[in-house]
Amino acid sequence: MLGDSVYQRLLKSRIIWLGSEVKQENANEICAQLMLLAAEDPDSDIYLYINSPGGSVTAGMAIYDTMQYVQPDVVTVGMGMAASMGQFLLSAGTKGKRYITPHTRVLMHQPSGGAGGVAADIRINADLILAMKRELSELNAEHTGKSVEQILQDSERDRWFTAQEALEYGFVDHIIQPSQAMLKGEKSDSDNNAEGDR
Repeated sequence: MLGDSVYQRLLKSRIIWLGSEVKQENANEICAQLMLLAAEDPDSDIYLYINSPGGSVTAGMAIYDTMQYVQPDVVTVGMGMAASMGQFLLSAGTKGKRYITPHTRVLMHQPSGGAGGVAADIRINADLILAMKRELSELNAEHTGKSVEQILQDSERDRWFTAQEALEYGFVDHIIQPSQAMLKGEKSDSDNNAEGDR
């Protein structure tokens, strides 16, 4: 497990790392880091690296809203796996600055949740899940260029994407090629080719 000192060193380079399930605790930390970096330098990009199986919708939406709120562009980089809320946050980066490594897998699906108790509570929770599904689909449509209906159809069941498929679908704008790795800011010669494949 990486020590806090590693993440602090990355933060000094304006790099935020999401390498686990999205939960309230790390969402609060990421929101604070985004706001800190924006306050320190509102004109320089912030880099959010994502290797996540997804997690809490409400926690993820806190990160999403902060990404949209801060002044700097937020560059997103998918590595390993960007599933569920991880996919959503990857796609929510600044348009033209969303990257993915060649062997990353992306998963899009509808939000899920369990409910127990009396019938009224079950119905309330079911309505909430349906509302979240619609909201996420509308935002995914905005970030990918797909229609809401297409997103709803494609997310009805688990749908996995390769890096190339994620590029073609509109989740990302560039595939980072081997020997052209990007830590922050450097665009590879393959970017123009990747854009042409969309």
